Amino acid sequence: MKVKVLRSEHKNDYLDAPVAEEDALSLVSGNNAFAFDLFRKVRKQEANLIFSPYSISLALAMTYAGARGETENEMAAVMNFSLEQPYLHPAFKSLDARIKANIKSEGIEDTPSFNLRIVNSIWGQKSYRFLPEYLEILGRNYGSGLNLLDFKGKSEESRRAINDWVSEQTQGKIDELVGRGAIDASTRLVLTNAIYFKGRWKHPFEAFRTAEGLFRLSSGEEIFVPMMNRVMLVPYAQTGNCHAVELPYKTGDASMIILLPEADEYDDFVNALDPKTLHAIIEALKLADVNLTMPRFEFKYNLALKQALVEMGMKNAFTNNADFSGISPEGDLCLQDVLHKAFVAVDEEGTEAAAATAAIVGIKLFTPLAVRLQLDRPFVFLIRHQSTGTILFMGQVVNPLA
Repeated sequence: MKVKVLRSEHKNDYLDAPVAEEDALSLVSGNNAFAFDLFRKVRKQEANLIFSPYSISLALAMTYAGARGETENEMAAVMNFSLEQPYLHPAFKSLDARIKANIKSEGIEDTPSFNLRIVNSIWGQKSYRFLPEYLEILGRNYGSGLNLLDFKGKSEESRRAINDWVSEQTQGKIDELVGRGAIDASTRLVLTNAIYFKGRWKHPFEAFRTAEGLFRLSSGEEIFVPMMNRVMLVPYAQTGNCHAVELPYKTGDASMIILLPEADEYDDFVNALDPKTLHAIIEALKLADVNLTMPRFEFKYNLALKQALVEMGMKNAFTNNADFSGISPEGDLCLQDVLHKAFVAVDEEGTEAAAATAAIVGIKLFTPLAVRLQLDRPFVFLIRHQSTGTILFMGQVVNPLA
C-alpha cells in the first residue's frame, strides 16, 4: 500500500535548544518510575510477562504533545513526565541520539553481535486538519512525518499498512499489533513505536551443558525445563532477600539484570520493587565467580493498556472529556486504546527482544443521554413469542415481596 507522507513547514526554534543534563536525567528517572508502576499494574502471578516501558513511553509522549488541560495533567502524572512540554520532547530526542551515538561509536550497528533499533511512525487520516505545530514537534523530536491513510474508507487496508511497518521494524517478531476492529471509521491518528534488540552474551553458555532441570512454580509445583549452565566472572550481589546478577552482552553498552528473591517471598519483593530499590541493588553488584544455572525461554505477550492506564489515573484521555486540542483545531479527539505487544527469546547465545506500541486516537462518539426508568410502583409484564406476537404469559407486580 503506497502511503503519502505529510511534513509540516512550521518552525519552533526552541525545539533545537540544547538539552540540559538535569532534564535528561529527569526523563530517564520518570520513564523508569513508570516502568515499575506499570509492571506492578499488569503483572499476573501465574503468567509470564514481557513489555517495553520505553516503547510505551515514546508512543504516549507523542500523544501527550497534543494534550491540554486536565488531560495533560493526568497523562503527566501517570507517565511520570516531570518536564514541561517544551523541554520533554527535546529530551526524548536527545536520549534517542545518545543511545544511537553509543551504538555507532562502537561500530556495531546491525551486526550479528548486536542490533538495537528504536523507530517511531505517525499515521493520520487524510484530509483531517492537524495543527502544523503538533506535526513539527513530532517531526523534529520523534523522527517521522505524518503517513496519510484513509481510516474512514479503508480501515482494513490502513490496519495492514501499520502492522506491516511494525513487522518490518521488528524483524517479523511483532505481527498483528493492531487487531481487527481496533481501527475504524472514527480513527484519526495512530502513533506507533517499534523497538528491536538482539545481543550476544559476553559469556555465552555452551549448548552441551544445557540439560533438563527442575523449575518450581509459585504454586509449589515442579516442572522440568531446559536449564543452561556456566561459571562466569560477572557482577553479583546478595542484598536482603534478593540475589542479583548482571549478564553483559558482548557489545553495545547493554546487560540483563536478573533479580531472584528468596523462596516464598516473590510477591512481597515485587510489590516493594521500585527505582530506588533497583539502584541500591545495582550499587551493591561486585565481580564474582558465579556458577549460574538459568532456563532457556521464549514467549510473546499482548497488552491492551487502556484499562490499566485509566486505573493508574489517565481517565479523561479516553473519554469525551479528553482535551487533545494541541493535535487538531477540530477539538473532537480522544484516546481510543493503547496497544502493546512484546517478544523475548533467551538462549545459550544471547537475547532477542522486540516490542511495539500503538496509541490510537479517534473522534469522540457522542451518545444521547440514557432515559432513566425506575420500576418503583405497580407495573404490568408480558412474555411473548416475538415472531408471531403471541402473548405467552401476562401479569402484574403490585408488591415484589408478596
